[in-house]
Amino acid sequence: MAYLRLLLLLVSLSFMSNAAQVATGTLHTIDAFESAFIGQRTVQVWLPAGYSNAVKYSVLYMHDGQMLYDASTTWNGQEWGVDEIAGRLQAEGRVRPFIVVSVFNGGELRYPEYLPQKPWEALSANQQTALNTGGRQSIVSEKSIRSDKYLKFLVKELKPYIDNKYSVLADRDNTFVAGSSMGGLISLYALGEYPDVFGGAACMSTHWPGSSRPEWTVITDEFMRYLKNTVPAPGNHKLYFDYGDQTLDAVYPPMQQYADRIMQDKGYDQSNWLTVFDKGAAHTEKAWRARLHQPLLFLFGNDL
Repeated sequence: MAYLRLLLLLVSLSFMSNAAQVATGTLHTIDAFESAFIGQRTVQVWLPAGYSNAVKYSVLYMHDGQMLYDASTTWNGQEWGVDEIAGRLQAEGRVRPFIVVSVFNGGELRYPEYLPQKPWEALSANQQTALNTGGRQSIVSEKSIRSDKYLKFLVKELKPYIDNKYSVLADRDNTFVAGSSMGGLISLYALGEYPDVFGGAACMSTHWPGSSRPEWTVITDEFMRYLKNTVPAPGNHKLYFDYGDQTLDAVYPPMQQYADRIMQDKGYDQSNWLTVFDKGAAHTEKAWRARLHQPLLFLFGNDL
C-alpha cells in the first residue's frame, strides 16, 4: 500500500495557482500556450536579475513547472527554489548565463505525457495488461501514452517561441532539459529522441519505469534497453543523475546502479556524466532543492 500511495502522489500532481512569486529575477507567465500536439499549457519563463538583450543566454527546459518557484502555490507547500539557486550561481559567476523555461504538467495527463512512449510500445499487449493489474498504473490503461507528442510540443512549438522572443543561444550545446521523478524520466527520453536539440539532461530521482513496485519488471528492462541503444554516445552531451534512499527513492538504487553501468559501457566519464547518491534523502521537492546546485554546476558550470 505504501508504494501505491506514493505512486498516486506521482500521478495526482495537478495545476496550482499561476501567481507564483520569485525572490530574484523576473518570471513571465503564459497561462495558455496553444499547441497542436497537447492541450493548452501554462509556461513560465524565469529571467535572471539583470537580464539584457545584449547578452545571449543558454536555456534550461524544466518539467512540473508549478513546483519550481513558490511554495505558497504548490500542492504540498514545497518548492525547488530555482530562482534563488540559479540566481545565486549566476551572480557568483560560477555558471554561464541561462534562463529557465518551466512547463506545467498536465495534471492527470502527467503520467501519459512523461512515460517514454517507444519503450512502452515495445511491450506486447499482454505485458502492458500485466503491468496495469492491481491499479498501480491504471492511468496507463485509461489514457494513451502521449510522451512523443509532449516532446514535439517542446521541440517544435515551445523552443521556436523561446528562441524568437528571448535573447538566447538556440544551439544544442546551450539547450538542456531537467526534471525529477517522472520528470527525470521524460528528460532522459528527450535527450534520446532529440540529441540534436538537447545538449544534456538532468534527471533527479529518476522514476525508472516499473519502479513503483519493489520487483524489477519488463518495462524496466525495456527502458534500460532503450537507454543502452538510444542515448547518444559521449562527446557532445552531458547526463546528470541523482537519487536518495528514502520514501519512493528507496526502490531506485538497483535501477540507477544498472543505468550507471550502461553509462560506463557507453564510454561516458566524469567530464560528461555524473551520478550523485544522496544518502538519507527522500522523494521530495525539499531534497531536490538541496541538490539543485549540483546539476546546474554540471551543465552550466564555469569551473569544470
